[in-house]
Amino acid sequence: MKLFEFLKIVILGITEGITEFLPISSTGHLLILERILNPEFLQDEEFAEMFTVVIQLGAVVAAAMIYFRKLWPFGLTYERKVCIQGPKLYLWLKIIVACLPAMTIGVLFDALFGSLFHGRAASITVMITLILYGIVFLFIEKYRKDNPPSYTTLGSIPVKLALYIGCFQILAMIPGTSRSGITIIGAMLLGASRGVATEFTFYLEIPTLFGASLLKLVKFRFDFDGMQYAILLTAMLVAFLVAYATINWIIEYIKKHDFKVFGWYRIGLGLVILFFLIIL
Repeated sequence: MKLFEFLKIVILGITEGITEFLPISSTGHLLILERILNPEFLQDEEFAEMFTVVIQLGAVVAAAMIYFRKLWPFGLTYERKVCIQGPKLYLWLKIIVACLPAMTIGVLFDALFGSLFHGRAASITVMITLILYGIVFLFIEKYRKDNPPSYTTLGSIPVKLALYIGCFQILAMIPGTSRSGITIIGAMLLGASRGVATEFTFYLEIPTLFGASLLKLVKFRFDFDGMQYAILLTAMLVAFLVAYATINWIIEYIKKHDFKVFGWYRIGLGLVILFFLIIL
């Protein structure tokens, strides 16, 4: 493989790692970069479709490692016997319930969404959703000032509310929306604090992204050559390393800041895409 092509893999992996857990749309950024870089290894349309999804596994593993202690429901007693920790098991119930809407729609309509958003149509969709949800982020921060959160801890979120939050993830099937972004918006609109909305969103990303990646791999029956496997593994490794740092950074960031900067970023990037769509 040429050095420049290898660098493209690294660039895409870095982009996935940075953007997956920031509310700015990893898929949207990857689609834009793929059109700009035009990598040779993505000339195969089927592999390109699968690559954009499966590369997320690296970020999923990073989140799973960071939150392992908070999510692992099994522990040991002083007598070295295995015990089940009720609060964590209840948290998993809420996570599973919240993941059901997006997983159900994903299994039923994955092919349809894939056929609707590709080529120039995907770029136009990304432009619209970046700007639209950027505006929504600015609105939600203004709304929050006048409406203090009702749910300030993960334990205070009821199962029914978790289901409602999960319904927002369905919108993430539209390129440029951002799964983390739309889930955070939904949770905050429904009364969750900024910190609780962000942490619960990251929890949901683990099973949701794992399921989406597995669905793609099964769909293509793992039918790749050795070079394609090497490309996938390299991109996922880079995404894992960068996502690990990004998650820790955003957790600290939201303790002192709001999401307005991401709203303005989305609007600005959307306008840049609009400019290039007009002149090209």
